[in-house]
Amino acid sequence: MRLFGFGKRKEERGKAVACACNGGCETYEAENVNISCCNEASNGICCIKVLGSGCKNCHALLENTKTALNNMGLSIQPEYVTDMKKIMAYGVMSMPALVVNEKVVSMGKVLKAADMEKLLHKLGY
Repeated sequence: MRLFGFGKRKEERGKAVACACNGGCETYEAENVNISCCNEASNGICCIKVLGSGCKNCHALLENTKTALNNMGLSIQPEYVTDMKKIMAYGVMSMPALVVNEKVVSMGKVLKAADMEKLLHKLGY
């Protein structure tokens, strides 16, 4: 009866699908990141990149990133990367993704501006 999901354990039945494609992709948030990866660091952040394919969710993450950086008083302009070769170099398999100081800190979900501020504060910025 496992064929139709009747034989699954309760823990397996209760799991929610994490991505919009219903493929079981997992979302991700980093716990730490390098304080500075280059000399132009501003409060420990030197570069922020949004990785995406050009979809609505990727543009939403870019706009939320700009809003969060303005709210935090940082003058950093996030870079929007759509080149798939560059995206694959980061090891990102689900988009949109957020890269801070050349480390992937979030992928597979659209962070709101407030959530992004919390994440950056949690990472030490």
